[in-house]
Amino acid sequence: MIDGVKVKKLKIIPDDRGRLMEILRRDDPMFERFGQVYMTTAFPGVVKAWHYHKIQTDNFTCVHGTMRLGLYDSREGSSTFGETAEFIISLADPMLVQIPPLVYHGFKCVSSEEALVVNTVTEPYNYKQPDEYRLDAYENDIPFDWRV
Repeated sequence: MIDGVKVKKLKIIPDDRGRLMEILRRDDPMFERFGQVYMTTAFPGVVKAWHYHKIQTDNFTCVHGTMRLGLYDSREGSSTFGETAEFIISLADPMLVQIPPLVYHGFKCVSSEEALVVNTVTEPYNYKQPDEYRLDAYENDIPFDWRV
Protein backbone atom coordinates (compact mmCIF):
# COMPACT_ATOMS: atom_id res chain seq x y z
CA MET A 1 0.00 0.00 0.00
CA ILE A 2 1.27 3.45 -0.85
CA ASP A 3 2.25 5.42 2.25
CA GLY A 4 -0.53 7.81 3.30
CA VAL A 5 -3.24 6.20 1.17
CA LYS A 6 -6.19 5.08 3.26
CA VAL A 7 -9.03 2.77 2.26
CA LYS A 8 -12.37 2.42 3.99
CA LYS A 9 -14.84 -0.27 3.00
CA LEU A 10 -18.28 1.28 2.68
CA LYS A 11 -21.54 -0.33 3.70
CA ILE A 12 -24.71 -0.15 1.65
CA ILE A 13 -27.89 -0.26 3.72
CA PRO A 14 -30.84 -1.45 1.61
CA ASP A 15 -34.52 -1.30 2.48
CA ASP A 16 -37.75 -1.63 0.54
CA ARG A 17 -37.45 1.99 -0.69
CA GLY A 18 -33.86 1.89 -2.03
CA ARG A 19 -30.33 2.09 -0.61
CA LEU A 20 -28.24 4.36 1.60
CA MET A 21 -24.43 4.54 1.75
CA GLU A 22 -22.49 6.87 4.02
CA ILE A 23 -19.28 7.95 2.30
CA LEU A 24 -17.43 10.34 4.62
CA ARG A 25 -18.40 11.85 7.96
CA ARG A 26 -16.83 14.64 9.94
CA ASP A 27 -16.25 12.21 12.85
CA ASP A 28 -14.57 9.64 10.57
CA PRO A 29 -10.85 9.03 11.32
CA MET A 30 -10.14 9.67 7.59
CA PHE A 31 -11.78 13.10 7.62
CA GLU A 32 -9.28 16.00 7.46
CA ARG A 33 -11.34 19.02 6.45
CA PHE A 34 -13.97 20.03 3.93
CA GLY A 35 -13.13 21.88 0.72
CA GLN A 36 -15.87 20.80 -1.66
CA VAL A 37 -17.69 17.79 -3.06
CA TYR A 38 -17.89 17.17 -6.78
CA MET A 39 -18.77 14.38 -9.13
CA THR A 40 -17.12 13.42 -12.36
CA THR A 41 -17.89 10.69 -14.85
CA ALA A 42 -16.16 8.65 -17.50
CA PHE A 43 -17.72 6.76 -20.37
CA PRO A 44 -16.92 3.05 -20.89
CA GLY A 45 -13.24 2.54 -21.70
CA VAL A 46 -12.30 6.19 -21.06
CA VAL A 47 -9.21 6.98 -18.95
CA LYS A 48 -8.95 10.18 -16.93
CA ALA A 49 -5.30 10.28 -15.83
CA TRP A 50 -2.70 11.28 -14.59
CA HIS A 51 -2.61 14.19 -12.16
CA TYR A 52 -1.63 15.07 -8.61
CA HIS A 53 -2.14 17.91 -6.17
CA LYS A 54 0.45 19.70 -4.02
CA ILE A 55 -2.04 20.77 -1.34
CA GLN A 56 -5.30 18.89 -1.74
CA THR A 57 -6.23 15.45 -0.39
CA ASP A 58 -8.84 13.54 -2.43
CA ASN A 59 -11.45 11.09 -1.14
CA PHE A 60 -12.70 9.02 -4.10
CA THR A 61 -15.61 6.63 -4.39
CA CYS A 62 -17.62 5.29 -7.32
CA VAL A 63 -21.41 5.35 -6.98
CA HIS A 64 -22.41 4.08 -10.44
CA GLY A 65 -20.65 1.78 -12.87
CA THR A 66 -17.17 0.46 -12.16
CA MET A 67 -13.97 2.45 -11.81
CA ARG A 68 -10.37 1.23 -11.97
CA LEU A 69 -8.46 3.71 -9.80
CA GLY A 70 -4.70 3.86 -10.34
CA LEU A 71 -2.19 5.50 -7.99
CA TYR A 72 1.54 6.22 -8.31
CA ASP A 73 3.79 7.48 -5.52
CA SER A 74 6.03 10.18 -6.99
CA ARG A 75 7.23 11.48 -3.62
CA GLU A 76 11.01 11.22 -3.38
CA GLY A 77 11.87 10.23 0.17
CA SER A 78 8.61 8.31 0.62
CA SER A 79 8.99 4.73 1.84
CA THR A 80 6.82 3.70 -1.13
CA PHE A 81 8.41 5.96 -3.78
CA GLY A 82 7.85 4.51 -7.25
CA GLU A 83 5.11 2.10 -6.19
CA THR A 84 1.71 1.82 -7.85
CA ALA A 85 -1.62 0.70 -6.45
CA GLU A 86 -4.89 -0.24 -8.08
CA PHE A 87 -8.46 -0.41 -6.80
CA ILE A 88 -11.63 -1.59 -8.55
CA ILE A 89 -14.51 0.36 -7.06
CA SER A 90 -18.23 -0.14 -7.64
CA LEU A 91 -21.40 -0.61 -5.63
CA ALA A 92 -20.61 -4.34 -5.69
CA ASP A 93 -17.42 -3.55 -3.73
CA PRO A 94 -17.90 -0.02 -2.36
CA MET A 95 -14.94 1.76 -0.83
CA LEU A 96 -13.56 5.21 -0.16
CA VAL A 97 -9.92 5.76 -1.14
CA GLN A 98 -8.07 8.71 0.35
CA ILE A 99 -5.25 10.02 -1.86
CA PRO A 100 -2.68 12.31 -0.23
CA PRO A 101 -0.93 15.21 -1.97
CA LEU A 102 1.84 14.40 -4.51
CA VAL A 103 0.42 10.95 -5.31
CA TYR A 104 -0.51 10.71 -9.00
CA HIS A 105 -3.96 9.29 -9.62
CA GLY A 106 -6.42 8.62 -12.37
CA PHE A 107 -9.24 6.29 -13.24
CA LYS A 108 -10.73 4.29 -16.06
CA CYS A 109 -14.35 3.29 -16.52
CA VAL A 110 -14.23 -0.49 -16.79
CA SER A 111 -17.98 -1.11 -16.86
CA SER A 112 -20.30 -1.17 -19.86
CA GLU A 113 -22.05 1.87 -18.37
CA GLU A 114 -20.76 5.32 -17.43
CA ALA A 115 -18.85 5.41 -14.13
CA LEU A 116 -19.87 8.16 -11.72
CA VAL A 117 -17.27 9.20 -9.16
CA VAL A 118 -17.85 11.34 -6.07
CA ASN A 119 -14.78 13.15 -4.73
CA THR A 120 -14.75 14.97 -1.40
CA VAL A 121 -11.65 17.14 -1.33
CA THR A 122 -9.93 19.13 1.40
CA GLU A 123 -9.59 22.34 -0.64
CA PRO A 124 -12.05 24.24 -2.83
CA TYR A 125 -11.04 24.40 -6.49
CA ASN A 126 -8.98 27.51 -7.22
CA TYR A 127 -9.99 28.65 -10.71
CA LYS A 128 -7.13 31.17 -10.99
CA GLN A 129 -4.36 28.83 -9.74
CA PRO A 130 -5.51 25.21 -9.92
CA ASP A 131 -3.67 22.78 -7.64
CA GLU A 132 -3.46 20.27 -10.45
CA TYR A 133 -0.38 18.91 -12.22
CA ARG A 134 -0.98 16.65 -15.20
CA LEU A 135 0.71 13.96 -17.28
CA ASP A 136 -0.59 12.18 -20.35
CA ALA A 137 -2.39 8.94 -19.50
CA TYR A 138 -0.09 6.83 -21.70
CA GLU A 139 3.03 8.84 -22.53
CA ASN A 140 4.85 9.03 -19.18
CA ASP A 141 7.27 7.16 -16.91
CA ILE A 142 4.60 5.75 -14.58
CA PRO A 143 4.77 1.92 -14.51
CA PHE A 144 1.00 1.44 -14.86
CA ASP A 145 -0.81 0.18 -17.96
CA TRP A 146 -4.35 1.44 -18.50
CA ARG A 147 -4.76 -0.98 -21.44
CA VAL A 148 -4.82 -4.01 -19.13
